[in-house]
Amino acid sequence: MKGHIRERSPGRWAIVLDLPDPETGKRRRKWHSFAGNKREAQKECARLITEMGSGIYLEPAKETLLQFLERWLKHMRSQVAPRSHERYVEIARKNLVPVLGQAVLTKLRPEQISSAYAKALESGRRDGKGGLSPRTVHHMHRILRQALDQAVRWRMLHHNPADLVKPPKVERRAMRALDAAETARLLAHFRPTRMFVPVLLGVTCGLRRGEVTALTWGAVDLKTGQLSIAVSSEQTKAGVRLKETKSGRARVVALPSLAVDELRRHRLAQAEELLRVGEKVTQTTRVFAQADGSPVQPNSLTHEFVRILRQARGLPRIRFHDLRHSHATHLLASGVHPKIAQERLGHSSVGITLDLYSHVLPGMQADAAAKVDAALREAIDKTRG
Repeated sequence: MKGHIRERSPGRWAIVLDLPDPETGKRRRKWHSFAGNKREAQKECARLITEMGSGIYLEPAKETLLQFLERWLKHMRSQVAPRSHERYVEIARKNLVPVLGQAVLTKLRPEQISSAYAKALESGRRDGKGGLSPRTVHHMHRILRQALDQAVRWRMLHHNPADLVKPPKVERRAMRALDAAETARLLAHFRPTRMFVPVLLGVTCGLRRGEVTALTWGAVDLKTGQLSIAVSSEQTKAGVRLKETKSGRARVVALPSLAVDELRRHRLAQAEELLRVGEKVTQTTRVFAQADGSPVQPNSLTHEFVRILRQARGLPRIRFHDLRHSHATHLLASGVHPKIAQERLGHSSVGITLDLYSHVLPGMQADAAAKVDAALREAIDKTRG
């Protein structure tokens, strides 16, 4: 391996490396630009020659981050769920490209990434009305870091410059859970509507909206009072598809007697409704469906929930997903073991359950301390007696 330097202008150098062509064996040259004094240029030349000898040399490339991200997005299409890929495309093209897209991939530096994040926080909105939220910039960082990790695996970079950048701190959103009285009022408000069953399944079983819209009568056993949750609906730009649950595992959820009674009534009402259009309830009929039995889109469920809730007086304006949070809070506040709550909610680990609902634990600890205190006092009194 050979190399030498040439002075182009004061303080500007060309580092010329001689590389053998792997196919023809003929010599070919690679040129690197360098700014600095002669000694520094010689050191850089020696470093590049060493990399060539050890097999870790990366040829200079002018591919921009924009061009690389487009290639990476094509690669990721087969690696993640369609909805996740849509989110990757949205963040990469709308948020990352405007602030970093023209940067040369091999010359991307941590300080350049940090400056881009600061700019996005200050003036990153596409409508020109201010900056992006810390949460959005945090998503930008996560996707950029994942993309550059792939560049390292493809041997386009020696290391990931995003690893040395700290994203902005994201404040955890306050979780809104309904108490028992609010839950009762919520159910009463939704009872006359088609949204009653989804709300019921949310507050009594903790089902996600995709799990509600995918649930069929074949997965409901009203005799044993159980639901089998194995699939979920996902809405993408291409349409709605069925996929595995978020944790990737099926679960069985025990139904409270209230839910069993209501589902029995709902099945009879649905059978009568479908009979009018010449259909009947089967194992594949969705529990929550249109009047003709056709599936309901997850986004439609959300919009209808918000619309009907807006008409209620005295109820907080919550998201449909907050019904799941309410169910989890009711479980833990009632003394249900976190492991049972985890299995019921479908979290991949009990640590996720404890982390999400740590706000409930102080009350549980106080109750546990009171029970231990009462047991010890009773034992001490007996000993004294």
